[in-house]
Amino acid sequence: MSRGERETLLALQRALTEEQFQTLKYLLEERLPLAELRPATRPDLCSLLLQRFPGQALRITADLLRQIHRHDLIRLHQLPGTEDPGEKGEAGGPSAPLGRGKEDEGRQPVSLPTASSPLSLRPRRLTEKDLIQIAQKLGKEWQEVGIGYLGLERSRLDQIREDNPRNVVMQSFEMLREWRRREKQEATAPRLYACLAPASLDPEVLDLLQSFQGD
Repeated sequence: MSRGERETLLALQRALTEEQFQTLKYLLEERLPLAELRPATRPDLCSLLLQRFPGQALRITADLLRQIHRHDLIRLHQLPGTEDPGEKGEAGGPSAPLGRGKEDEGRQPVSLPTASSPLSLRPRRLTEKDLIQIAQKLGKEWQEVGIGYLGLERSRLDQIREDNPRNVVMQSFEMLREWRRREKQEATAPRLYACLAPASLDPEVLDLLQSFQGD
């Protein structure tokens, strides 16, 4: 294990806001054991990356940073892919995020705020009106989305299904409300976008979340 590699990883993670760090963890949920990932602190996550991806931890981190639009950190630490044409904004868009299908390649990830962003520019919390619009597009796989991508308890989702029989939209809506209750003020469009981006959903779901960014 390279001491320099660990120090670089730790420096990268410490440069992230808490919201960006949590988004980074969400994006790793398909790659790392959830029992270790979810409670992981920044040093813990560095250790997990180095243990699970020997020799590839910095490259994987660079891919994740592209997804949350922290290209400044990629350039600052000269991570793998820094000279990639896709890294230069005018020459071409950022590389396609991990786990996204071909139909999503032209879609730009929602920008997350940096620590220096003025408070007025930080994303607003999603409203119930927003959630019902998202629920209308999630479809019958809402429970799989809730467990696999939003980290909700299956028992709670089973209860939601029983409370709203034969109404898939309301089931999805209540699931999203449960997620919003858990996330509190962090229940924003960029956060939900980051959670749902790896899922195989109707592209209109992510398009809708992008549209909320400009509200």
